[in-house]
Amino acid sequence: MDSKSPATGRQDQPRRRAVSKRSLATSLSILDAAERLFAERGYDGASVRDIASAAGAQIASISFHHVNKETLFERVVERRASELSQLRLEALSARKQGDEQLTLEAVLSAFLRPYLEKAGAGDPQWLAYARLVAMVSADTRWHTISERCFDPTAGVFIAEIATLFPDADTTTIAVSFIFSVSAMLSLSTSRWRIEALAAASGNQPAMDRLADDLVRFCAAGMRATLER
Repeated sequence: MDSKSPATGRQDQPRRRAVSKRSLATSLSILDAAERLFAERGYDGASVRDIASAAGAQIASISFHHVNKETLFERVVERRASELSQLRLEALSARKQGDEQLTLEAVLSAFLRPYLEKAGAGDPQWLAYARLVAMVSADTRWHTISERCFDPTAGVFIAEIATLFPDADTTTIAVSFIFSVSAMLSLSTSRWRIEALAAASGNQPAMDRLADDLVRFCAAGMRATLER
C-alpha cells in the first residue's frame, strides 16, 4: 500500500539517491585511464579490461558509468573539447573587444594558444588528448565526433579568417586551417623531438616561445596561400 505524508496527506515520492563522491571519482578515473590508453594504443588496441585495470575499477564499472567502449571513447573526447572550445571563444572575444584591429595572427593565436598552454603545463592527460584529437581527425569512423565536438568552434574561426580574406574561397581557408591544426598537434606531441634536436646547441625553447613561432609560421603560410 502506498504511503502518504501525515502532514500533507499527499503521496510520498521515492527519493532519488544522490551520486556519491566515490562514484564520481570512479567515473573520472575511468575517463583518465581511457584517455591515456586510447592515446597509447588506439581505440582498437585499448581493451575494456585494461582500461578498468588502469583505473583501479571493476570491468562492470565501465558499463555502469559509461555504457560501453564506444560511448566511453566519445565521452573522453567530449569532456576536454568543451573546455577547450570555451577557452578559444573567450580568447577570440577578448581580441575582438580590444582597441586594435583584428589580424590573422590574433585569430590564430586565440585558437592555438589555449591548447598549447594546457599541454605546456605538463599535464600528461592533455598531452594524451592531443594524440586522441589527431586520431579522431584522421579516422573517418569518428567523423560524427569531429562534427559535434570540433566543427562548431572551428567554423567560428574559419568565418573570422574569411572576413579577413574576402576573396579567398572557403575550401582553401579550410585546408589552410587544417594545416595549422596539424602543426599545433605535432608541436604538442613531438616537443621531446624538438628538445632532442635542440640539445646540441643547449637551447631548449619554452612553450611560450614555441607558441609564438607556431602562430607566425601558420599565419605566414596561410597568408601566402589565401592571397594567391
